[in-house]
Amino acid sequence: MAAADGESVAATQAPADNGRAPADHAAGEFRVPDGYGVLEGAPQGARRSVGVVVSRFNGRITGKLLEGALAELEDAGVARDAITVVPVPGAFELPLAAMALAKTRRYACIVALGCVIRGDTAHFDFVAGEAASGLQLAALETGVPVSFGLLTLEDASQAEERLAKGAEAVRTGLEMADVFSQLRAAASA
Repeated sequence: MAAADGESVAATQAPADNGRAPADHAAGEFRVPDGYGVLEGAPQGARRSVGVVVSRFNGRITGKLLEGALAELEDAGVARDAITVVPVPGAFELPLAAMALAKTRRYACIVALGCVIRGDTAHFDFVAGEAASGLQLAALETGVPVSFGLLTLEDASQAEERLAKGAEAVRTGLEMADVFSQLRAAASA
């Protein structure tokens, strides 16, 4: 990879953490060069209401995702009475519930949590793909951030190392809610 000044920049991979192939994530930190305006959100939840949609299917896993998400919301300062949890039958139903919550305009962000595990048929591909597309559509059509806490696993053994994704989805949702709040404030100034 070449840098803007002609110097070579090495792309690195994160080290393997469990004996499997290295993750497809590059190591290092993101930085905006000096001299540019930056609008950056913070994952703080004081005075924010948050909707959480969670799939009951694969409930042992999604229950743990929900526990982590709720703990993260409270740690971020979101009051319990400002959190609405909507359990739905499966991952395929997450987008409709997220869209319905977002359309109320009562929530700064929506956090979607679920788990789809690959089986012997193409069902996984349809459910995972449509759930992802639908969640993105809910965000794009409403302008309300919808964060993606949907685990897409090859098998159930992969779940344990990914249970922190519920809390991660909360941080993402709150950060995007803060960005949108700043954008609205700047537009009305």
